[in-house]
Amino acid sequence: MPISDPRDLRPGLVHGLWLLWILLLCLAGPVLAEEESFSAERTLVIGGDHNYPPYEYLDQFGFPAGYNVELSKEIARVMGMDIRIQLGDWGKMRRSLERGDVDLLMGMAHTDERLAEVDFSSPHAKVHQSIWVRKGTLDISSKADLVGKEVVVMKGSVMHDYMLEHKILANLFLVTTLADALNLLASGQHDCALVAKLPGEYLLSELNLHNIQPIARPLAAQDYGFAVKKGNLATLGRFNEGLSLLKKSGEYRQIREKWLGVLQPEGVPGAVIVRYATLVLGPLLLVLVLIVLWSRTLRQQVALRTEELELEIVERKRSADELQVHQRQLLHADKMSSLGVLTSGVAHEINNPNGLIQLNLSQLGKAWPDAAAILEEYYQIHGDFKFGWFNYSRMRDEIPQMLAEMTDSSHKIKRIVEGLKDFARRNDSGYNDSVEFGGVIKAALRLADNQLRKSTNHFSLELREDIRPFRGNGHRIEQVVVNLLLNACQALTSNQQAICLRTGELPDAGMVYLEVEDEGCGMEAELLERMTDPFFTTRREVGGTGLGLSVSEGIVKDHQGRLEFNSEFGQGMKVRLLLPIYQEARDE
Repeated sequence: MPISDPRDLRPGLVHGLWLLWILLLCLAGPVLAEEESFSAERTLVIGGDHNYPPYEYLDQFGFPAGYNVELSKEIARVMGMDIRIQLGDWGKMRRSLERGDVDLLMGMAHTDERLAEVDFSSPHAKVHQSIWVRKGTLDISSKADLVGKEVVVMKGSVMHDYMLEHKILANLFLVTTLADALNLLASGQHDCALVAKLPGEYLLSELNLHNIQPIARPLAAQDYGFAVKKGNLATLGRFNEGLSLLKKSGEYRQIREKWLGVLQPEGVPGAVIVRYATLVLGPLLLVLVLIVLWSRTLRQQVALRTEELELEIVERKRSADELQVHQRQLLHADKMSSLGVLTSGVAHEINNPNGLIQLNLSQLGKAWPDAAAILEEYYQIHGDFKFGWFNYSRMRDEIPQMLAEMTDSSHKIKRIVEGLKDFARRNDSGYNDSVEFGGVIKAALRLADNQLRKSTNHFSLELREDIRPFRGNGHRIEQVVVNLLLNACQALTSNQQAICLRTGELPDAGMVYLEVEDEGCGMEAELLERMTDPFFTTRREVGGTGLGLSVSEGIVKDHQGRLEFNSEFGQGMKVRLLLPIYQEARDE
């Protein structure tokens, strides 16, 4: 039938176009599904540094090897992923990740600055960055010492970023690999190099370098793990999941021990820390609780006694004042008693492990010469080798010194603990003993040694060797001497001011004396008369109680002696302790 008007074709044409569009969508559906599946199962390209042992590097045959490489392969296996590992120059690898040519970097140190360009996985290692110097270098030991120095650093590395971020004013010399940095330093060029400690130790052996070493304290400790381009969370999630599976199965620990071993320990497990903390702190906590309960009971008893006394002398103000003094002295005595119990308990707890340390050090000292002979023979035949962190040629000289230092330190601990036990030990004997000033001074100095070292750089002793013994109780006079020394330390305003302790004898008066003189702030003459008054102190704002010299004067009077004070404001103070000379004939 002829068509009279072309516009009559419009409805049919539109209907036909819709049918054609639906048909094309149906045909394209399988094709799009196949493309999605291919995209999900495509090979992931993993990048890394070609010279960063033991984490990632090319072995002697040119194949990727190292801790990161094996860990990546095992994650791909447990997650069913197909991967291709590509190692090269670190700067190029970072640019490849930015362009999308690489899907993931297998090892990158975590920093806040890098979060702008990448997302990090859970860390699978910890990298300790170090300053490397030539042996004998003494002027570089911290970050502050880098200012003005010639510093070799790998271009694009985390330490390159670190120097720029912290704006350290050093002369940077950029290289492409860590090996180049260490070689330059070993050849005598520049002042230091910034290289991670573990890769540096590996490269030392590989490059046969013996004249460089890292400083003892790491410059920085950074988390280390996988990194993807910002926003690629799907790939990152799969690697995090795979890492978690390896940790649960124990394969992660095996890979870590294989490549990192004792050079980078994981640390003590938390359960072990809790266990030993419980064993050590449990008894101490129990003792502390008992002391607190005992102290509370004593305070309650003192409070009850005080209430009874106040009721008896409520109408007499003078008696009430004496009662207040008596109450505070009881509280002070209670604190001193508790301190004595605590000191004795702690000293016992310290002596036990310290005794074991001394025994083991003695055995190690005897065993070392035998072991040294075997190690020396091996050294002569095979050359130098790693012994702990350092070479055997260095450790063979340092180990005997370490053993000697530890032994001396252990003996010092024992002497200090014995001094604390003597000081805390209650001694109710009379005041008729023959006591040498030398022994009392020696014990007092052991207890006050730490405070003296912190307060002054100029402490001196002037002790007469021919001084006769005094009559009294050595432990009580030791308490007085400690108190005088601590008061002298507190009077100093600078550690350049001096303290002098001297002894002497006054034969005509039948007295021996001990004198403590300081160059501190001194005191006005009108205040000297109140020095031994109970609760009188010029240091109340910093915790002074005003009982120290009052108690000391009581002890000295019990010995038939006296305390003399001589001072001017701003001119220091001299305190003299006088005690009667011991006379055996009179005792008989």
